[in-house]
Amino acid sequence: MDENPLIVILGATASGKTKLAVQVADALNGEIISADSRQIFKRMDIGTGKDLSEYFINGKKVPYHLIDILEPGERYHVDAFKKDFYQAFEEITAAKKIPILCGGTGMYIHSILQNQPFTAVPKDLTLRDKLEDYSKEDLVLKLENYDDAHISHVDKSSKKRLIRAIEIGEYLKHNTLEQIDYPKFKPLVFGLKNEVEITRTNILKRLDIRLQNGMIDEVEELIKSGVSKDILIFYGLEYKFIVMYLNGELNLDELKLKLEIAICQFAKRQNTFFRKMEKDGIPIIWLDAKLGSNHLKQSILEMVLKKIK
Repeated sequence: MDENPLIVILGATASGKTKLAVQVADALNGEIISADSRQIFKRMDIGTGKDLSEYFINGKKVPYHLIDILEPGERYHVDAFKKDFYQAFEEITAAKKIPILCGGTGMYIHSILQNQPFTAVPKDLTLRDKLEDYSKEDLVLKLENYDDAHISHVDKSSKKRLIRAIEIGEYLKHNTLEQIDYPKFKPLVFGLKNEVEITRTNILKRLDIRLQNGMIDEVEELIKSGVSKDILIFYGLEYKFIVMYLNGELNLDELKLKLEIAICQFAKRQNTFFRKMEKDGIPIIWLDAKLGSNHLKQSILEMVLKKIK
């Protein structure tokens, strides 16, 4: 390969990404860069599915990056992830190892593979509130007021994306973005896919294990340590519904049912985003997750070794 290789392993929740990435890293002398928007936070272990024990294989620990780097409640965003990713990427490649980007936060992965410069544009909450009252058709018309170079990529079928595009256009009318010369790499992107019923079964099984292993206690400890309930609700899924349970708004059976539904819906949204990435020109080699990590590891190694020779 002319440039540094980057292996990407993505997939919806409960697809087995981490276990597979660790096996591939062990075989290739690689290190893992996490692409998970919640695993960056310390002490949020069970609810975010860090499964740190999975990073130990054949009697050694596979190094990982961008896990446990912030306290709960600290601000983090896509542009911060990009900067942290490239720092980790350079450290790994300088050590003559192969970086493996692994996770399910599609927005993070997308920002790296397409090197989107506009992630550095800050939110303008006042503008967003104002634009919420606009129809989709009015937003499309308003978009015509901005430089085509800044808005030509926009998905005009999404009101949320239209508002973000106008936010970017408005910011760049009065500001310029710093040009950062990021290191080049040649990505090879693998996606894990499962049938809907298998995904649901895996989610339910994993949820039971996490509840048995103290996920509710974890949330209680976070609250006792000073993390606000509002912050935990903002993090969604497990944290949101467990806060509702602790507030007495749900009983245990209702908690489990609502979590089952919400996590399955989340997995569906993840897969939708990955399909959008393909439409945006990112090639993904899809692998059948039910074949098992050993089989999948061999498939990945064969393809990777052909590329890096």
